[in-house]
Amino acid sequence: MSKTELSKKEIEALLPHREPMLLIDKLINIVHLKSATAIMYVKKEGFYVQGHFPGQPVMPGVLIVEAFGQAAAALTAHGIDPKEYANKLVYLMSVDKARFRNPVLPDCELCLEIEAIRSHGRVWKYKGTAKVDGKRMADAEWSATIVDRKE
Repeated sequence: MSKTELSKKEIEALLPHREPMLLIDKLINIVHLKSATAIMYVKKEGFYVQGHFPGQPVMPGVLIVEAFGQAAAALTAHGIDPKEYANKLVYLMSVDKARFRNPVLPDCELCLEIEAIRSHGRVWKYKGTAKVDGKRMADAEWSATIVDRKE
């Protein structure tokens, strides 16, 4: 039985991302290779807050999409056989139906509810909804592939 929650340190063991680009802080409610919720603490000190937009900061939509992708990569990497995932990376292939409904402001907890829709070989399709305090902020569908890491 695999774990249903991953800490940031455990996510770091699965993904190549590091600060400041490792956006998700934990992964909870994990259903093996099917779904999970990623938690991202959107902070006033975030690297993007300084310039997007000074005096009225908002988290860039493209970073919400990146956080979706990181959550999906962690869900998948956590769920597949570690020997199969050794020396692999998960690359974003496409983003579809992305909608940004409300601005995400600093000093909040962004919950990214993600679901794997299907997989075919190394290609996976996902969908997700980003929420703050239960309010829908954004949603999207995306595809990713597992590739060999180049040495």
